[in-house]
Amino acid sequence: MPTPITAIPNTVKVLDRATLDAQLAVSPSLIDSLSFSIPSFAPGRQKMTSTGESLRGRTPLYMVDGIPQSTPLRDGKRSGFTVDPAFVERVEVIYGANAIQGVGATGGVINYVTTTAPENGDWLNRVTLEGSTDDFEDHGFHYKLAALTARKLGAFDFVVGATHELTDLFYDGNGKPVGVDTTQGDIMDTKGWSLFTKLGLDIGAAQRFELMANLFDQRGRGSYVGVPGSIAAGRPATSVKGEGPGDPTRNEARNFTLTYAHRDLLGGSLTLQGFYYDFYALYGGDTFPVFQDPTIAPVGTLFDQSALSSEKYGAKLTYAWQDVILPGLQLVTGVDYLRDKTFQELAQTDRLWVPEMIYKGWAPFIQLEQKLLDERIRVSGGLRYEHAKLDVPDFTTIASANSTAVRGGMPSFKKLLKNAGIVFEPRDGLSLFGSYAQGFTMPDAGLILRAVRSPGQTVDQLVDLQPVIADNIETGVAYRRDGFDLSASYFWSKSNLGSRIQVIGGAGVIQREKTKIRGLELSASYSFPAGTRIGANFAALEGRYDSNGDNVVDKDLDGRNIAPDRLNVFLEAPLTSALRGRVQMSRLFDRRFEGNPAQYDFTGYSLVDAMLFYDAERMGRFTVAVSNILDKQYITYFSQTSNNVNDGNYVAGRGRAVTLRWQASF
Repeated sequence: MPTPITAIPNTVKVLDRATLDAQLAVSPSLIDSLSFSIPSFAPGRQKMTSTGESLRGRTPLYMVDGIPQSTPLRDGKRSGFTVDPAFVERVEVIYGANAIQGVGATGGVINYVTTTAPENGDWLNRVTLEGSTDDFEDHGFHYKLAALTARKLGAFDFVVGATHELTDLFYDGNGKPVGVDTTQGDIMDTKGWSLFTKLGLDIGAAQRFELMANLFDQRGRGSYVGVPGSIAAGRPATSVKGEGPGDPTRNEARNFTLTYAHRDLLGGSLTLQGFYYDFYALYGGDTFPVFQDPTIAPVGTLFDQSALSSEKYGAKLTYAWQDVILPGLQLVTGVDYLRDKTFQELAQTDRLWVPEMIYKGWAPFIQLEQKLLDERIRVSGGLRYEHAKLDVPDFTTIASANSTAVRGGMPSFKKLLKNAGIVFEPRDGLSLFGSYAQGFTMPDAGLILRAVRSPGQTVDQLVDLQPVIADNIETGVAYRRDGFDLSASYFWSKSNLGSRIQVIGGAGVIQREKTKIRGLELSASYSFPAGTRIGANFAALEGRYDSNGDNVVDKDLDGRNIAPDRLNVFLEAPLTSALRGRVQMSRLFDRRFEGNPAQYDFTGYSLVDAMLFYDAERMGRFTVAVSNILDKQYITYFSQTSNNVNDGNYVAGRGRAVTLRWQASF
């Protein structure tokens, strides 16, 4: 529901289109661009995967206009790559575990809100042409074209857009090609296209229908192969021209929604949304031990690659009343339904690696908020009663898991999820808040099921399939007035049966353990009357888990599961009436993971970016951006800290890159 940020008892950040344009000029993807504005979000890997990328040390729920994009039943780590940034008007981020949108948000919610037609009836026509180069290296040139048109014509409005993109190689600070990730997928050496439309119809002054369709396709071109580096020597992997075995990696996403809203129904506001989401991801392959089957080929010679399929549909019904019974009392109630069918196959040999799993969940909810003392105090609380069932048929694991027969089942659970919060505004612009919220998700059921290797087990008996329930307590203060925007928050998050991924023998394995995470987040900015703005944000996180089952957290979560401490600072200012500049620096601090081998400790680094924006009136807007302007050579956070990194995927980060963008709006 439309709510002022100052009224929400949680840390919330909204990134508008101008902020996204600036960060996308120095980062090639939406996920990478988020990490500067959200320091507790793990650093982007600069790949077509979000493996190792967490929010507050847990998994966020990605959404597009409220449609869940995440695939929690078999988390393929591609959920942030389903919509093109050209169609995103803003990004709404809710920090911390919550059940506001149901399953998946143990770390928070990242909602991509797409473009709508102007209400005043004007045309919105936007054409963007962008080219970038990695320090003018031969194979370091990348191109993108995006076009969008929108208008409101009486009761009808529309948005239509399309994009096309070609990306070649990235180069590190030493001028060498970055190692291509042919297994998880890469945004290097890819081509992509996207189509988007949104159609709206107003019926009178109070009712509206809206249809949205988003088709997204990004796939590798298969032009390069990786050359292993050496972790021992500190030499990162690189890439050379060549054609690898199998099919190039790809992402295909199809989103459709139909929304009906009635703003004046029986004194309240009704919203009903139905959605359909179809997702397919193909991963790269190899002769991994887990793929071997002596009945197909001699052990050690069988090449294969996995593919993930997830199909969702569901509905959300929300009804809200203002001033119910008491003045200042808001009541929001409704019910959600979700059906998610997911499976994972081995595409080259047509084997089913993870059986078809069907998740069905429905949840009625109620949320109350009472305004007191002339809206100086807002007290809120809510309940969500989640009913969930996982239907898994009888199946047999693949040969590397001993071809084990597993009897299917329908494990289910019911859970009352609670939240409560208070916001106190003692004076204009100053607010203090505190909150408690519960979030839940399914563990990566696919990893659990495909690893069953002991006979005689049934799906109903697998304790690891129990949901992850995360409790989040947060307190904070914010001041927004006279050019100042200051905020500070501290949070505690725990789960008695968490879900930590550990890679063993080349395949992910779920460890169900007690986890505790806490962190401090600070943000400050000041806007001078002349238009200059300075700012900084900081996050420090600490995560621990119970490694031996004695109910005491005794070891640090590793870099795959938690972000480093981080400081981001920026300065932006008008240079002339038409020219504006921005400089930003991001510092990732060293980190030692207690209880883990020293080889996975993190050596931090600093990156500096610079941007110029020139408004040429009728000719449009020109942007010149230089990312990593000092051409810093560094090894990525994931490559330094994850225990499954080998010489082949030990990679450096992107060196200096220059982007030139022209955008015309008319």
